[in-house]
Amino acid sequence: MTHSLVPSPALAPSPRTPLGRVVATERKPNTPHEFHFWTALDAPVGIGTIVRVEGHTPVDAVIPQVYGVIMEGFSYSDLQSPLHDVLGYDGQPVGGAFSPTERTEIRLYTAHVLRHVPEEPLQPVPLGTVYLADDQDVAMALRMDGYIAGERATGIPVGVYRAGGMKSPIFLDADFLVGPEAAHLNISGVSGLATKTSAIEFFLQSIFAHFPEHRGTVAAVCFNVKGPDLCFLDQPGRLEESDREIYELLKVPATPFEKVRYFAPYTARGYALNTLRSNEALAGTVTPLTWGLAEVLQFAEVLMNKDDVDAKSDALIDFIRERVVGKDFEEQGFSRTHRVQSFADLDAWFRDVLRKVEDSNGDTWRTHHAATIRKVRNRLSNLSTRCAGLVTDDGLASDIPFGSFDDRTVYVVDVANVEEDAQDLVFARVVSKLREHLERRDLGVDHVIVFVDELNKYAPHDGADTYVRKMLLDIAERGRYLGLVLFGAEQFRSQVHRRVVGNAGTTLYGRMDADELSTPGYQVLSPAVKARLATLDKGQLMVRHPHFTQPIFIRFPRPSVMTGREGVERFPQAPEPTAAQAVTRDLRRLDPTIELGWVQQTALLYDESVVLAARNAVMRTRPEQVKSAFTRELQRRATPSAQVAEVVTAKPRAIRPFSPDEYGG
Repeated sequence: MTHSLVPSPALAPSPRTPLGRVVATERKPNTPHEFHFWTALDAPVGIGTIVRVEGHTPVDAVIPQVYGVIMEGFSYSDLQSPLHDVLGYDGQPVGGAFSPTERTEIRLYTAHVLRHVPEEPLQPVPLGTVYLADDQDVAMALRMDGYIAGERATGIPVGVYRAGGMKSPIFLDADFLVGPEAAHLNISGVSGLATKTSAIEFFLQSIFAHFPEHRGTVAAVCFNVKGPDLCFLDQPGRLEESDREIYELLKVPATPFEKVRYFAPYTARGYALNTLRSNEALAGTVTPLTWGLAEVLQFAEVLMNKDDVDAKSDALIDFIRERVVGKDFEEQGFSRTHRVQSFADLDAWFRDVLRKVEDSNGDTWRTHHAATIRKVRNRLSNLSTRCAGLVTDDGLASDIPFGSFDDRTVYVVDVANVEEDAQDLVFARVVSKLREHLERRDLGVDHVIVFVDELNKYAPHDGADTYVRKMLLDIAERGRYLGLVLFGAEQFRSQVHRRVVGNAGTTLYGRMDADELSTPGYQVLSPAVKARLATLDKGQLMVRHPHFTQPIFIRFPRPSVMTGREGVERFPQAPEPTAAQAVTRDLRRLDPTIELGWVQQTALLYDESVVLAARNAVMRTRPEQVKSAFTRELQRRATPSAQVAEVVTAKPRAIRPFSPDEYGG
């Protein structure tokens, strides 16, 4: 749904009273890109204020107008030395009240040019009158007038510019934010003070509300990599009245996201999902994320040590991927025809291969050396152990719905509590699948925004060239042609790979650390701008966008979703259940009549791994008859343990009944 994006002049007073006058000296001349002006002492201007200059001499019969943004300010008096002021007060500061005269003070500002009207000929800024910019001036100065009006408007509001008691909406061009002209957004700032995650949440809300229909459909995939940051996007947050005013001004609904889907792998034990969104009131909204052999093998190199797995090993892995997995494989000398669909099937295939090598008294099989075969077997066999909870032995997968993405939906992949190797696998596979489906145009939406926090960790400018870093580089360099957009956040922009941040069409800065501001990447900013960046409040950002020729300071409201800290207080994490309690809790979402006692009695004769695998299969298929389906899955997957069966037969015991609510969570 789109809204009218033309700023209303009635939202702020129209400042037609002159603010100051342009001044030029031999030492400080004006140029086409910079000018100086003085104001009264009480003028409502400061660093970041946008002003308009009106010339007095026509150029080609047109009175020139120049728009600029203040980048530096100075205060002068007529003193040549501080000593003169000391002598004027007889060396006593308290004598100021009895001073016969008051020294003259002036305020001089330096502004960088945003826009000339007309654009040609490009001349130095004239000695004209300076006015405080109103809403229409702000739109003209930032070239927003070209994309916020008309039937095919592409403006995305991101905050408000405030000066002189006015609040002017600031818009980004969707074509330069989501593509195809440019794309990607990067935000930097001190952890906890720059509100990077809050800014991304609000921007996504604004994009969903204002993304133009003629540009197609859009969805977002967010990786939650730390704590509960993104775990409560569907819950309403607390807003101040000032926040609601900004929401109303920008025409963004002050409500949580309407469509959010959560995905998380299981814990290593497999009892519950590995997420802080585990409270019973919310747990049913999280979908398991589990992958089998077919899904993992394509990205096996993500988890393998590059120093240990050489070209020979890669050749064998490629052979297994292309010729073995998912196909009927038979060969003379093998014990049977193999159809490898799980890690257990793969291990049986490896045993047959090595047995044939030993029986032939040789050391190779199909040009693959026995040592290479053993090494690859070892590396592949332990993937399900290293990524327990994410990678399953049985080969069945519960995946993100690639191919059926919904418009204006947020897909949150919670990997905050997952081991680093498993995180890398999740990043690599999810983004690769998004790219594949977008290339085929069958993902379900036209554009996907991928939000990745902690780019200092995942795309550092130095260190090993990991699969994840190469993947992020590929998105930054090629993604906009496909509709794959990267929204990245980090504490230190200078320590992120230059090609990742350099390809971001829009860059935002929250409160910055002084050490970070001293790095070469910030030398283009004036000392006053850097000083302001080091003291920004929460909710304030500096924005650089292709249409903005100079950085602009804005304020955005709190996102209308529950913060992670508030969420974990209101929805405390549930304690990890026992295996039976976990199975009962999950199956109850499909059939409320299931009790803990029934699950304990039904699963008594089976190994825990079999019980959990049966539970996973039922949760994937969601049958109408849950009890019979669960029993059938148990019987299909394993026979009862002979030892347990013997004990139960010899000493039958009654199972005490359990109340429906005694399943523990």
